[in-house]
Amino acid sequence: MLLQRIFRAVIMGPPGSGKGTVSGRIVKSFGLMHLSSGDLLRANIKAKTELGLLMKSCIDQGQLVPDDVISRLILTEMRNIDQSSWLLDGFPRTVSQAESLDNVYSVDTVINLDVPYQTIKQRLTSRWLHLPSGRVYNIDFNPPKIAGLDDVTGEPLIQRDDDTPETVIRRLKAYENQTQPVLEYYRSKGVLKTFSGTETNQIWPHIQAFLSKKLSPQN
Repeated sequence: MLLQRIFRAVIMGPPGSGKGTVSGRIVKSFGLMHLSSGDLLRANIKAKTELGLLMKSCIDQGQLVPDDVISRLILTEMRNIDQSSWLLDGFPRTVSQAESLDNVYSVDTVINLDVPYQTIKQRLTSRWLHLPSGRVYNIDFNPPKIAGLDDVTGEPLIQRDDDTPETVIRRLKAYENQTQPVLEYYRSKGVLKTFSGTETNQIWPHIQAFLSKKLSPQN
């Protein structure tokens, strides 16, 4: 579907809610550019940029990367695609970051994936990762072609320490505490749309219909 105008969206949801899969489908179906804060963070750390070194130092010390540093990273990148329609994934995570974004761009829609925590717990503990690229596999519904190896490079997959059941529960609680205010922020602006379900294939048709309507020429 060709976009009639510049359209700017944010996708939110707890870790393991299927944001990556849904983002890929949105990009493919509607031609938006996908900006992932995790991908940008990894790329800057690898390239040893000024912001990358600053973020690595925070991460190495077990500290959260400050809001203003993350905001600078994302907004700098977004200037390169100023006239494009985009989908932001992993940003904003706090109200302060949402306000920084609002100061520069007007967000049309915030898609919130509401997946039961029990479902997410099952997904994440079945999750394996190709660390250099960030590619994620799930032994239940998205297994690698060869067990334990990345489809593209053939390199070994790892299971992250934070995908153990106890850690997953902690991560979900942290997400809820940090992100609930952001959802309320966007709800108060009238741009939040929540999609609930236990499977991406079950949620996706509703997101697709919603965006098709949102992006139709008469809107």
